[in-house]
Formats: sequence, structure tokens, C-alpha cells
Amino acid sequence: MQAIAAMAYGTETIDKVYKIFGPGNQYVTAAKSIVNVQGTAIDMPAGPSEVAVFADESCVPAFVAADLLSQAEHGPDSQVLLVSSSENVLQNVAEEMEMQLQALPRKSFITEALQHSIFIKTSSIDKAFDILNDYAPEHLIIASSNALEISEKVVNAGSVFIGNYSSESAGDYASGTNHTLPTNGNARAYSGVSVDSFVKKITFQEVKKDGIKSIADIVESMAEAEGLQAHQQAMILRRQSL
Repeated sequence: MQAIAAMAYGTETIDKVYKIFGPGNQYVTAAKSIVNVQGTAIDMPAGPSEVAVFADESCVPAFVAADLLSQAEHGPDSQVLLVSSSENVLQNVAEEMEMQLQALPRKSFITEALQHSIFIKTSSIDKAFDILNDYAPEHLIIASSNALEISEKVVNAGSVFIGNYSSESAGDYASGTNHTLPTNGNARAYSGVSVDSFVKKITFQEVKKDGIKSIADIVESMAEAEGLQAHQQAMILRRQSL
């Protein structure tokens, strides 16, 4: 959050910036929100971290457990969510998580994060994705041998990991996808950072005499309807000059 302040306000050695990009914990996210209100643009609200996993009977429970634990170790405010229509999957993943957890150095962080994490059993895949699309996770793993087809059900997510071998940690470090992603349901409205995030678009227009003839009536009528006579006059004068 100190870096956010330095970039937003400037220091003796750091120039004030127009826009700040990057993920962080709850303090970084709060700092970005504060400076955004004060006039510095930000990419999106991003942090704390979260992962949701959809798993069916073709998943590898040990893989799913490892993915959930890897996200939970970010910190006690991280959240993990497992959704499945199979009771066996939920049970097997829970057992795997308990075994793997014992050997992890950040066990205390993970244990605290798991206290506000959730396993959900649904009646169908469609119901599972109703929940997941409403949750709009930062990371969504589809742990299934049929993951590519199932991925067509995704409407809201920051980044989607398709299949049993697509671990979220691959996206963190090596597989090439963007890692600055919307959290806390913001994937319903925001995309992750991309090249487009660094592009500012400016529109240019030129109306010529023929254009005035074509649109004058529309502009004048709409301006009059809104009670904006100066707007209307700006077009009337141009039309009359022709």
C-alpha cells in the first residue's frame, strides 16, 4: 500500500502516475480504491486471492486438493470453493486435503483460510455453474476429462483452467496467461489485465456540410426535447449557414 501511495501522489524520486496496475492483498486493494476515488485510475479491484473448482467423477482428487491448498496458502483472507454434483468427489477431496495439509509449511495460514471456504454439492452441472457464475471467481478450475465442453458454461470468471493438468499455479508462474485478475465477484464486470488495459482510446470525428444536412433535424429535435437550447442553436446556426 506504500507503493500505491508513492505512485498515486508522487515522491521526490517517483513520478505521479495516471493509472496503477497489479494485484495484492486486502490492504493493497483498499489503497487502490482510495486513490481511485481521488483521481488515479486503477485496473480493477484485485485481491485477496480466490479459486473455485468444479470437479466431477473424472477428476483426480489429489490434484483438486492440491489446487485448493495452494490458493489457501496465500493468506488467511484467501478463499477456496469446491463445487461438485458428486458426494464421493467432495469426500475424497476433503480426505486428500487433510493428508496434504500436514506437510505444508504455511499450514497455519491455510487452516485459517479454510475456515471461510466452502464445499457445495449440487444436483447437476448446470446448477453448479449457476452458482459459479454468480460467485464469479478470480480463478476457476474445471477438473474434468470433459472440461473443454463444460467450459462453455462459464459466463463470469477471471481466468479459467481447463482439465485435470491445468493447475492454477501454472497460471501464476509459467503457462503465459495474465495473473492480475478481478476478485470478490468483480469478474461479473471486469476482465483481467491485458494489453488493451494499457491502451487509451481517443475518438476523432469530422462533420462536413453533407453531414449537417443529414443529421441536423435529429440533433435539433433531441436537444429541444432535453431542453438544451444552446445545443440546438449550435446546430441551427450551421444548418442555416448552408
